[in-house]
Amino acid sequence: MASSGKKKTTMAKLTRESRLRERRLDKKARKDARRYAAANPPDESVETSSDTADETSGETSTDTDRQEPVSQPDLLS
Repeated sequence: MASSGKKKTTMAKLTRESRLRERRLDKKARKDARRYAAANPPDESVETSSDTADETSGETSTDTDRQEPVSQPDLLS
C-alpha cells in the first residue's frame, strides 16, 4: 500500500547516505585487503616499491607526477 503523500527525504540526506555507503564499502575493501595481505605475505624476491627509478629516464615515478605551474602573461595591462 503506497502512499501518495509528499516526499520526506531531502536530496541532502540521500547524498549523505550514499556517501556513507561508499565510505563503508571503501573501508571494507581496505580491511579485506589487509587481511588478505596478512594471510598471504608477498615473496621477498619481488620488489613492490612505487618509488623505484625508471630505467629508461632515470626519474622516479613521483617526479613525473608533479608539474610546475605555468605563468600566464597579464592580458589586462
